[in-house]
Amino acid sequence: MDVKVLFFAGLREALGVGSETLALPVGIATVGALRDSLAARGEPWSALATTKNLRSAVNQQMVGLDAPVKAGDEVAFFPPVTGG
Repeated sequence: MDVKVLFFAGLREALGVGSETLALPVGIATVGALRDSLAARGEPWSALATTKNLRSAVNQQMVGLDAPVKAGDEVAFFPPVTGG
């Protein structure tokens, strides 16, 4: 029951990791619950809970924090980015 979690931009830099494959914790059924579970690891992971306007995607589709997550999914978290 693994999920692949990707971290992008400043979030990747803050965490020091671009991706992680982990067993989906029991009781975690949404993107928001997964985010909260990761943030509970403490620093620097708490950045997942404090980043304003954090974006998320499941299987390369933009979703809200209430989107379902299941084994085999790829979940991405990234802060809003600007460019020009």
